Amino acid sequence: MTGEAPSAGETMAMVAPEDASRVAARLREVVQGHRLSPSQRRIARYLMERPHEAVFLTGNDIAAAVGISQPSVTRFAVALGFTGFPEFRDDLRAALRDGRQAPAAPSGLNPVQALIDSELRNLELLRDDLSDTRRLTEVAAALAASRPLPVLGLRVSAPLAHLFGYLAAKAHPDVRVIDAPGSTMEDRLSRAADAGAAWVLAFGLPRYPRELRDGLAWARRAGLRVALVTDHAVGPLTEHADAVLAAPVGAQFAFDSQAAPSVLCAVLVHAMLEALPTREQAAVEEFENTAAERRLFLPG
Repeated sequence: MTGEAPSAGETMAMVAPEDASRVAARLREVVQGHRLSPSQRRIARYLMERPHEAVFLTGNDIAAAVGISQPSVTRFAVALGFTGFPEFRDDLRAALRDGRQAPAAPSGLNPVQALIDSELRNLELLRDDLSDTRRLTEVAAALAASRPLPVLGLRVSAPLAHLFGYLAAKAHPDVRVIDAPGSTMEDRLSRAADAGAAWVLAFGLPRYPRELRDGLAWARRAGLRVALVTDHAVGPLTEHADAVLAAPVGAQFAFDSQAAPSVLCAVLVHAMLEALPTREQAAVEEFENTAAERRLFLPG
């Protein structure tokens, strides 16, 4: 034994896929909810892409791979609440020893019920992450004050953008949903900025479209700040965002489930409406009154 860290190939042979999944889950857990610098987000992304190696890597290994200094790796660990990188790595190793992960589905559930149970756990993770609502309320207030408010979502994220836009438009006077990529997206973002918009709200869920990354970069060049709703705090899109709100996506289904992101969408609309001026909040109640008068909806 030389005491050296195993090579990537040796590490992959030593860590079983289910163990790597536990490490990945623990990585997401410790990173979630922290404000990280761009270099710290690169470290987190590097580790999340290599959970089978993370428990063996040294601070120097990571610094060399990511292209930063070793003290930057130490600061990353401290930003997550650890005394240094060794304690952070020991915490990941504990996930292997203890099997620390989401609880197993209760026995007796059929396969469909087990899938739904996994979504309940995702909602619990979202609930726990919102124990401190300061970041949510800050983002909601910024979106409420942006006139107009462009809302961007492409491909699988487009339905959430439309849901948010439909609900928010009941009180916000100028919500503009953008679901087309390319020059159309760029033109609409630029026109929103020219009209006085300060922020754009973007939904970016897996799989992450390259066009959305380009759109976020364009928005920032146009002078807009970016609020991003995505599946975790460190990912391919987060470096292009000024504020990130995360909700886990269920990957056990044939296609990803957006149950938790949908709830986060509703929570964000709720918080944004509370941040609007009273006269605009009253628009929601006025709509309900006129809807009843016009009998828009069937009785429940």
